[in-house]
Amino acid sequence: QKGSSPIVPVHIVNEESADKTNLGFIHAFVAAISVIIVSELGDKTFFIAAIMAMRYNRLTVLAGAMLALGLMTCLSVLFGYATTVIPRVYTYYVSTALFAIFGIRMLREGLKMSPDEGQEELEEVQAEIKKKDEELQRTKLLNGPGDVESGPGTTIPQKKWLHFISPIFVQAFTLTFLAEWGDRSQLTTIVLAAREDPYGVAVGGTVGHCLCTGLAVIGGRMIAQKISVRTVTIIGGIVFLAFAFSALFISPDSGF
Repeated sequence: QKGSSPIVPVHIVNEESADKTNLGFIHAFVAAISVIIVSELGDKTFFIAAIMAMRYNRLTVLAGAMLALGLMTCLSVLFGYATTVIPRVYTYYVSTALFAIFGIRMLREGLKMSPDEGQEELEEVQAEIKKKDEELQRTKLLNGPGDVESGPGTTIPQKKWLHFISPIFVQAFTLTFLAEWGDRSQLTTIVLAAREDPYGVAVGGTVGHCLCTGLAVIGGRMIAQKISVRTVTIIGGIVFLAFAFSALFISPDSGF
């Protein structure tokens, strides 16, 4: 009987650690998907996908944008996870302070915005894409028509590998990656990965980007014009402050 007694606590510890891991993943997933959605809706990367999808093959634009966003999410999670060598109590409270700062800034920005604030960013993205289009046209004149994908539904005979590395795919990838670098959603992903389960953050962040980019590609300009950037920014500020406020009731050691 004495010999069998230590087995019971082992099972209990294993079950508790499994439950803790599952809850950590779910919490990180929900946190990541919610902050990505409120950060990305009406953002520059959203407009890039929306406008490019109106001009070119939607699947090509979606593939390029999602590859850029997926890569950026993974890099951000790695950056955030690298900070876990620092004692968790420090990263937890520093990340909480950053969430509070992000939340206050977003609320202030949202309250100062005019209802049609998103139009300026929409026009900026249109000008940027127009510039890229002119570069593509120059490339077309130099290299011949077979090298450039010219619009939705048009198929030009190309080598098989060029179907996957078309100029439009590269343009969608490059514009999205550069727009996302240093963006609020990238910084948020890094902060989340420092305090939450990194796998949950990676999956939740990727799903959040998929939803936003998919919506942009399907709805195009109509959705871009109807989204109130002001409302989304105010909601985003509230969400960020809610995560910061929750730290008052959750111990740093209760994470993943």
